[in-house]
Amino acid sequence: MISLFPELRLICNHSMTSYTDKGEKHTRGRFIRFHHVTFWVGNAKQAASFYCDKMGFEPLAYKGLETGSREMVSHAIKQDQIVFVFESALNPGNEEIGEHLVKHGDGVKDIAFQVEDCDFLIKTAVERGAVVVKQPWVEQDSHGRVKYAVVQTYGDTTHTLIEYLGPYKGLFLPGYKEPLFRDPLLTKLPPGGLSFIDHIVGNQPDDQMVPISDWYQKCLLFHRFWSIDDKQIHTQYSSLRSIVVTNYEETIKMPINEPAMGKRKSQIQEYVDYNGGPGVQHIALNTSNIIGAIVNLRARGLEFLSAPDTYYDTLRQNLKTAKIKVKEDLDRLQELKILVDFDDKGYLLQIFTKPMQDRPTLFLEVIQRHNHFGFGAGNFKSLFEAIEKDQDARGNLTVLTPKGQAQAFY
Repeated sequence: MISLFPELRLICNHSMTSYTDKGEKHTRGRFIRFHHVTFWVGNAKQAASFYCDKMGFEPLAYKGLETGSREMVSHAIKQDQIVFVFESALNPGNEEIGEHLVKHGDGVKDIAFQVEDCDFLIKTAVERGAVVVKQPWVEQDSHGRVKYAVVQTYGDTTHTLIEYLGPYKGLFLPGYKEPLFRDPLLTKLPPGGLSFIDHIVGNQPDDQMVPISDWYQKCLLFHRFWSIDDKQIHTQYSSLRSIVVTNYEETIKMPINEPAMGKRKSQIQEYVDYNGGPGVQHIALNTSNIIGAIVNLRARGLEFLSAPDTYYDTLRQNLKTAKIKVKEDLDRLQELKILVDFDDKGYLLQIFTKPMQDRPTLFLEVIQRHNHFGFGAGNFKSLFEAIEKDQDARGNLTVLTPKGQAQAFY
């Protein structure tokens, strides 16, 4: 049997491509931050409860039959600055959500950005070729007024632009009320320790990465922040290419990945196959104490990918000649299977969960940064190999024929 973990090679970020030109700035308006992420799921109540139990979120707000929402139910949950919203259809025959779930399964439908001057941003996006799903509209309640607009991005994924028309004093957004139930178990569990959304990764089919990254630059006036290609990131079986785009202020990071040809099916291609096309592959959540966070998340029952001990042997060897020093105890990082990537100026610590649903699609990342603004390129190889180990268990580490078609491998 061929080992899925040959000797690992750490690749530091100085071999990657980074960009300093922030490009074109909006003459009016701006993108401020990630506001929230919306998931379309089969059972919003249970999905929200799962993320609360496993990850340390707490119920934030609710919208459903009891609040006057007759078609959709929404459970909003929060941890520090991170807000996830889980939505399901309430009535039989909801074709839009039904078809979405049949095709994609549970996963991210929308990434919402808080913005200034929603009208102008949408006008600019339309002039540059963006498809607007819903033109700007205003919702209000006794707590304030909020303007929204929805634009199409890759696959069936959308971006909602959210502009506060004055201070909003409600729990979340207009129409949301207090949660119907707060699980008493949650207060007895250790805190998750997660602070904010660091970046959100979208997987694309082959040859779609550049058009999608160009769309962000053209329609939203984002710019390239960082990139890698398959010559830099590969295992003996598969490889990837990635471009990271960001807003002018660089508060919103959106890596765009695509598979590259290899001997076996890439985990990027596995995602695209099971997701029925492009979509959000993972959400990275930033923490100021990754060791404490992972100890607590493991105690709550969250499953993570696991790097082999040889990874840490190589890491220790490479750190001997590095210009930076990792403050954390390497033995503790190895015990918890936390990965380390570094360059001459700093380092980051990261770890990835297993898929959050039965389909091998969406997963999460926990990341801590120490003066390091990359995306763990030195760990992509070991991440790929850890995923390939699980792919093999799923029967999906298939051999690719010369025409790029998958063939079963046993």
